[in-house]
Amino acid sequence: MYLKQLSLVNFKNISGADMELGKKFNCFVGNNGSGKTTVLDAVHYLSMCKSFLNSIDSQNITREQPFMVVSGTFEKNSEEEKVHCALKRDGKKQFKRNKKDYARLIDHIGLFPSVIIAPTDADIINGGSDLRRKFLDGVISQLDREYLENLIQYNKALLQRNALLKYFRENRTFQPESLEMWDVQLSQRGQIIYERRKAFLADFIDAFSAFYQTISGSVEEIGLTYESQLSDGEMLGLLKENVAQDRAATYTTIGIHKDDLGLTVNGFQLKKFGSQGQQKSALVALKLAQFKVMHEKSGITPLLLLDDIFDKLDDDRVGQLLNLVSQKSFGQIFITDTHPARVAELLKDEKDVRVFPISQGEVALD
Repeated sequence: MYLKQLSLVNFKNISGADMELGKKFNCFVGNNGSGKTTVLDAVHYLSMCKSFLNSIDSQNITREQPFMVVSGTFEKNSEEEKVHCALKRDGKKQFKRNKKDYARLIDHIGLFPSVIIAPTDADIINGGSDLRRKFLDGVISQLDREYLENLIQYNKALLQRNALLKYFRENRTFQPESLEMWDVQLSQRGQIIYERRKAFLADFIDAFSAFYQTISGSVEEIGLTYESQLSDGEMLGLLKENVAQDRAATYTTIGIHKDDLGLTVNGFQLKKFGSQGQQKSALVALKLAQFKVMHEKSGITPLLLLDDIFDKLDDDRVGQLLNLVSQKSFGQIFITDTHPARVAELLKDEKDVRVFPISQGEVALD
């Protein structure tokens, strides 16, 4: 699968652009703020129905413009697939595939998979557990529609249970039968999510470790573990055991919404004790493992989006990364960089390279 053509109208700081893309390397070069990342975000929109930078859709419309359009033509299984997204400032987002509207946007997720490595992803390593869960959920959701459905329903039930706990506190009352209704829903959904996460990570961890060793060129020991309260028992039983704690906290303290990924280097927590190089290598390894597992499980080659990562890695790691993604198993790649000469030098031995200079929201044709 690859993206043949990309069109933007009033998307962020690009008022209009129409690009014919290459099958391998597509490089967008220009100063910071020129619109490079906007192009990658548009590709992410076509893949995931949303921006990877701004979750508020209306804020992705060019200032003072009434609407935006992002559209593209994919080639998948030797057939053309047209994806179209339009949004009016005060209206509902409209998503179409081959001119047909989606009844639900989640039906689009996973059809045109993508993997992005961006500067903001450093928070996956250094931030809280919610960011690592979001990463994990984003990967599995592109592969497993049922998982995504269960996750959505779990989060709805969690909001209701937390609201009920708060109501009990504010009104100095307690109705255990009302709480039990949400306990059952949470445990049913949560147990499925837990089992799917555990099964997915069994393959993912091996891929992550292998990529880390290649990128870092190191013999240091990298570790990735799945940390979940459900490893201590069934969720329904855990919820019942912790009712008093939940009532005191006025929120649900037990469940898969507390899961985390434990990352270590040489046995020590990567977040606290890893060097910048080790943390960056781990991040790239996480994303490449995501690519590999998604490719193997779906049979579709995801798009790979690399946003300004050359500034974040040393020369050795950049070289290792490019050696990896130049392989046939990696398909179409989108790269942004502030230095055109650096891109030209790094990709000088590649045959299929298209370079698009961008300046003040204007995209020059290759």
